[in-house]
Amino acid sequence: MAGWTRMSALPSCCCPFNGGLRCLLASGFVGWLGLGAVAADDGASLAVLDAADETLVEVPLEPGMRWCLGWNHSVKKFPVLDCYRYQEGRMVLERSHQPDFAAGLGHTLGRGVQVSDGQGGYWIEDIDEPVPGDRYTLRVGSPIVDHRLLWQAEGNEHRVSLSELAAGERVTLQLRKPEALSEPEDLSKPDDV
Repeated sequence: MAGWTRMSALPSCCCPFNGGLRCLLASGFVGWLGLGAVAADDGASLAVLDAADETLVEVPLEPGMRWCLGWNHSVKKFPVLDCYRYQEGRMVLERSHQPDFAAGLGHTLGRGVQVSDGQGGYWIEDIDEPVPGDRYTLRVGSPIVDHRLLWQAEGNEHRVSLSELAAGERVTLQLRKPEALSEPEDLSKPDDV
């Protein structure tokens, strides 16, 4: 992919090891986030809902925008990242950063490409899997686990700790799309009906 590097070029909010890695090439991160060109806003957002469907967090999305769900591994305590992209009206898992082959982590052959992060860990690149239903459920970890959303908008880094909002609770991360985007076009009807 042009415009970003295989190395971790994340701002401080998204850096693996909470700053233990030097953030490389900030412009590479801006390119990876798809912020090099401004896209038209289609009214979609990423929402985090609690078990009662109340909105805890809502992030406006632009086509091509990226964000990560980060957390600290429960045993090894290092940060892990799953990174998504809003692409063609879908939530797509694009890449994952794992600093070790600890319990529950690892690369599955045929699911993306494992590349070194240059710091002893690795990225799984090119996963490019649409998330079924553009939503998934998460049991939010304790403040030590610190499940968090990380994104960049209008040149500013943003971080919201889901663990501060809903530790131990079930939440749903989902796309909210305007009706015109969320319903597939019925091609069986003539245009003049």
